[in-house]
Amino acid sequence: MDKAMLTRRQAIVLAGGAIMLPVRPGRAAPSLAPVPLVMAHRGASALRPEHTLASYARAIADGADYIEPDLVPTSDGVLVARHESNIAGTSDVASHPEFASRKRTVVIDGVSETGWFTTDFTLKELKTLRARERLPMVRAHNTRYDGHFDIPTFEEVIDFVAAEAAARGRVIGLIPEIKNSTYFHKLGHTPEETFLQVIGAHEYTRYCPLEVQSFETTNLKTLSGKVKAINPQARLMFLMGERTQRVPDLAAAGQGTTFGDLMTPEGLRNVRQYADVIGPSNVDIIPRDASGAWLAPSSLIEDAHRAGLLVHSYTFRPENCFLPLQLRNAMGDNARNPDGAIAEIRRYLDLGLDGFFTDDPALGRQAVRM
Repeated sequence: MDKAMLTRRQAIVLAGGAIMLPVRPGRAAPSLAPVPLVMAHRGASALRPEHTLASYARAIADGADYIEPDLVPTSDGVLVARHESNIAGTSDVASHPEFASRKRTVVIDGVSETGWFTTDFTLKELKTLRARERLPMVRAHNTRYDGHFDIPTFEEVIDFVAAEAAARGRVIGLIPEIKNSTYFHKLGHTPEETFLQVIGAHEYTRYCPLEVQSFETTNLKTLSGKVKAINPQARLMFLMGERTQRVPDLAAAGQGTTFGDLMTPEGLRNVRQYADVIGPSNVDIIPRDASGAWLAPSSLIEDAHRAGLLVHSYTFRPENCFLPLQLRNAMGDNARNPDGAIAEIRRYLDLGLDGFFTDDPALGRQAVRM
C-alpha cells in the first residue's frame, strides 16, 4: 500500500498519536483517539463463525478498523486463531472418531475445562477439522456455515488482511490477543517468542496498525520494547477481567492482585508503565444490576485518560440477550436488535470511549458515524 495515499486520519492513527476532541453535550471525558476505533471481535462473529477467514472478510467489508485474532499454540508450536485452546465448541472435532481419545479435562487459569485442546494436535491434524458456530442457539443463522471453513494460522490471517488492505486501498489493523501465557509456558510453549518471529517475518505487520492484547502483565512487560522494535507504532493493551478476579500471571506467582486493584487511579498509573491501552469489559464502565439494567457509570474511562491510557472496551453484541435491559425490544432474547446495539455504543462513546470490540462491525461503524 502506498503510504503517501493515507488520509490525514489514517496518518494520525498510524502514528499512534492522540488529540483532544471538543466535548459533546453530556460527554464526561473526551476521547483520546482521533476517531473511536471499531475492532472486529473475532471477526464479524455475529454474522459468521468466529475466527474464520470468512468472519474476518465480513468484518473488513463492514468497515472494521482492526480485526482480532486470538492466538493459541498447537502441539508443534504454531499459533492458530481460536478464542481458547479448547476447540470443543468451535470445531467439529467431536465428530472425528480418530480424535475421541484426546478428549480430557484440564485446568487453565484455575478453571476446569473438558474438551479437546489445540496443544494436543499438530497443525496438520487441526487442518482436518472444520469450524462451527459457537452460539448456535443465539446465532442459528451462522450454523449454515458450519463445516465450510478451517482453522487459520496467525500467518494466514496476516496474509489475508494484507491482501484485503492492498485490494481495498485502506489500512486494516490487527489486534491479536496472546492467550493464557502462564498456562502455555507450563506446557513448554513460548507463544511470545513465536509471535515476535511471525510479526517480524511479515512486511505488513512491520508497519500496519498493531495492538497486542493480554490479560497478563508479565508478557506485556516482556513484549513492549520488542514489539515496538519491529513495529514502532504498535501499542500494548492490558485486558481486564472481572474486578474480583486475580490477574492470572500474578496469581501464579502467589500474588493477590485483582483486576479491580488495577482499575483504581493508582493501579492505572502502574499499568501505564507497560501498556498504552486498557481493555475493560463494558460492565466495568457502566455496571448493571441483577436484572441487566444499567446503573450509574463508573469513572474508569476518565481515570484511565488521566493516567495516559486509551480505553478499548469489550464486547458490543447486537442480540437482545446481551443488551442492557433499557435497550431490549420485545422480539425475544435471541433476536437481533440493531437500534438497541447502536444506542448502547453511542452511550459509551459519549463517555469518551476511544475504541471498542463488537461482534457486528457494521453497526459499530454506524454508531461512530452518528
